[in-house]
Amino acid sequence: MDTSDSIGRGPRGSIPLHKLRIPSAIESSNIEGGNAELEIAVAAAGPRRYSYDELVAATRDFAEEEKLGRGGFGSVYRGRLPVVPGGDVDGGGGQQVAIKFLSESSSQGRKEFEAEVRIITRLRHRNLVQLLGWCDCPRGLMLVYELVPGGSLEKHIYDNQRLLTWSERYKIIIGLGSALRYLHQEWEQCVLHGDIKPSNIMVDSSYNTKLGDFGLARLVNHGERWKTTTAVQGTAGYIDPEFINTQRPSTESDVYSFGIVLLETACAKPPVVLHEDEPSFVLLRWVWSLYNQNTILDAADERLRGVVRDERQMERVLVVGLWCAHPDLSERPSIARAMNVLQSDDVRLPDLSPQMYKSKASPSPREVAMGSVSTGSTFSGSGVPTSATTTTTRSSGSFVC
Repeated sequence: MDTSDSIGRGPRGSIPLHKLRIPSAIESSNIEGGNAELEIAVAAAGPRRYSYDELVAATRDFAEEEKLGRGGFGSVYRGRLPVVPGGDVDGGGGQQVAIKFLSESSSQGRKEFEAEVRIITRLRHRNLVQLLGWCDCPRGLMLVYELVPGGSLEKHIYDNQRLLTWSERYKIIIGLGSALRYLHQEWEQCVLHGDIKPSNIMVDSSYNTKLGDFGLARLVNHGERWKTTTAVQGTAGYIDPEFINTQRPSTESDVYSFGIVLLETACAKPPVVLHEDEPSFVLLRWVWSLYNQNTILDAADERLRGVVRDERQMERVLVVGLWCAHPDLSERPSIARAMNVLQSDDVRLPDLSPQMYKSKASPSPREVAMGSVSTGSTFSGSGVPTSATTTTTRSSGSFVC
């Protein structure tokens, strides 16, 4: 769930590009009239269907002071539900939850609602946000999650009141990699998350990672090929330019986003800053330039300088971040291979070509920022993700998950 706040980095008037979203229509799916089928599909997995009245009571009628933030298709509220259905929560009892309220008027939100319910109800991992239940009523669609008290990684990266220590950042990174490895390789099917970014990564009070928001996720059997999709969705700055070019979702696209998150977490800089609709700063290219000068540690958050004992670990995170976001999709590691390098000092760091962003085939700064989006695409900088539609259709193809 995206409950991010505006962080306002870059020159005056600049817009951090990761605040812009590039969605289109996802594979057609309609739950209108199909509530019984959806309820049967999730009943065995544990989450329950809540009534609207239960969630009204939990949020004190969706009081403004209970609002945690606003995402692309609605608001997120804090609530308190009885541990036993019908029980009492007076006196501070009950379970704290986060309720994601999707507007009934948003057809895109309805499609994402079904995708999220069908996928996340079947997943069980300590580094994934737990879905507790759902509600489909005339007032709208709601997802009920465990409340992760620490908030989003984005909030912590840019918190001016408390510096996120390096050991905390590293713990969050390893937790995120563990979640992604589970999704790609360890579950019964391969799950492509599709929207990995700091505002979708929650952390608890002990800085354990909780990856959430599966509205853009896709399922594919291990070893099978995913055909080209006519839908390109994701968040600008984190979306793989190769995915936009080919319209082939893949594990490599998730790994690209993982790499960008590694760089942002280590550097405390947004992936892209726009100035007058053009990228004035691209984090990936900036870190590449420092890597080529053998000064990659200069990319790290300047607030950490002089206080980090394990600079080799920091270097590993930065180099693996570049490796995962390699412009050549075939050169990117699997998440398991990336994690192996991140977690072991005995594993040699990859040798990355200093010419990577100098070849004619490499993406331009704008392509790194947005991908090669058709002229029919539009972008809006409203402070929260907003819709934009690609109009170009492409020939079908396939990709191995």
